[in-house]
Amino acid sequence: MSTAQEIDEATPISAGKKYAAECLGTFLLVFMAVGTAVFAGDEVGNLGVALAFGFSLLFLVYAIGPISGCHVNPAVTAGFLAIGRVGIVEAVGYWIAQFVGGLVAGLSLFAIAQSLPAYDRAADGLGANGWGAHSPSAIEGPLGGVLEHGYGIGATMAIEIVLTAVLVFVVLSATDRISEIPQAGLAIGITLATIHLVAIPIDNTSVNPARSLAVAFYQDGALGQVWLFIVFPLIGGLVGAFVYRALFGRFGDRIHV
Repeated sequence: MSTAQEIDEATPISAGKKYAAECLGTFLLVFMAVGTAVFAGDEVGNLGVALAFGFSLLFLVYAIGPISGCHVNPAVTAGFLAIGRVGIVEAVGYWIAQFVGGLVAGLSLFAIAQSLPAYDRAADGLGANGWGAHSPSAIEGPLGGVLEHGYGIGATMAIEIVLTAVLVFVVLSATDRISEIPQAGLAIGITLATIHLVAIPIDNTSVNPARSLAVAFYQDGALGQVWLFIVFPLIGGLVGAFVYRALFGRFGDRIHV
């Protein structure tokens, strides 16, 4: 995969540097954005959390995009693979790097959260995704427990497919050779922020399997539901890639941020 730095410099970017950039980028995305939800969610609200995700991805596009293309999301890599922008070996390397970066970020967030004496893992969680009793829209009783479930599994599947497809479509379109590639970070970051405004009340917004797995271990009930937030964003990523190909008619065009 040729990135901007490879185009400008004679020395190719090694696969190891690309994987390191993806690992670091995914770590920073999860740490900064999920960290905002965990540590400052009550102060900034859903809008603040959505902006944290959008701004984090925006600055990462410009920071590591020239090295790896700034996927920082297995669903985005799946979309790139589906239209031939990356090969299977490189995609697998990206996936491993992304999941490792996310898991390290999740562990780091949990370690920090635990240092606050008032932190209650069962009650406060760690920004995990969920449906039904674990949906942010579930109604809790005054003495604890869930009085009424939130959005169900069908709504969660649908929203993850649709919104991940939107994200991947925008990433591919904004980095297409006929687009204003220097402005891609703005388009991609604003898209992720808007996606979170839509989906936070439904399932806390995944659209990124690495983000979901990263914190599922630290919230009661999340690990049993995390499969959905791995499978359906990947499906959405493929849908977004095929929509891009249908509109732009490209396969194997390897121009990046």
